[in-house]
Amino acid sequence: MAPSPLFEIQDLKVNATDGPEILRGVNLTVHAGEIHAIMGPNGSGKSTLATTILGSPEYETSAGKLLFRGDDITLWGPDIRAKAGMFLAFQYPQEISGVSVRNFLRQAISARKGVEISTIEVYVAMQQWMERLEMDPSFMDRYLNEGFSGGEKKRNEILQLAMLEPALAILDETDSGLDIDALKVVAKGVREVKAENSDMGVVIITHYQRLLTELKPDHIHILVNGQIVKSGGAELALQLEKEGYERFET
Repeated sequence: MAPSPLFEIQDLKVNATDGPEILRGVNLTVHAGEIHAIMGPNGSGKSTLATTILGSPEYETSAGKLLFRGDDITLWGPDIRAKAGMFLAFQYPQEISGVSVRNFLRQAISARKGVEISTIEVYVAMQQWMERLEMDPSFMDRYLNEGFSGGEKKRNEILQLAMLEPALAILDETDSGLDIDALKVVAKGVREVKAENSDMGVVIITHYQRLLTELKPDHIHILVNGQIVKSGGAELALQLEKEGYERFET
């Protein structure tokens, strides 16, 4: 008997609040341990899908369901989804002045696990992961993302991923704005987090094959005009690299 899916999207239709329909019936099934990549041109609905999965109030679900570990989470708030084990790495991570990276993570981990986590426990774990992610340890006492470069913000997102140990991780264009060296460091960080948490499901939102070369997804899906129009394996990314999205847009 096949294992139950970790996460399912069933005929999801979404519109911007008081705006047009963006997602027009998306279906996706993610099992524990799988890596899925969703690729598509600008305006196809990729980031809308990512933020809708985590319950963004910017969008309204007009039809369909989201199921996480068998529970219908369509009406759950973002905080409940996060505590349940869902994580979103933002395309454009927000700056939070006055809140250090260390304090932010201590509060987030305590909320995620439902118990108060000690400062020293967080400090030791952060030091270990920051070394693996090639981050300066001084960053733990800087305000969250304030003054960080694009690459530093993305590494900080992967640091959060490592520390929070989610069951499902959504990476929304984590490769955006990164040079090749920073991309390799971030991809290495994702691989190491995945090695520590092998049952974690991962959904990567991206335009480009370069991140997929580093992370080697099990499944690739093409999202065009708010619908997944084709799914396949690594060969699909190679096809896109050669032919572009135009053939899928008709």
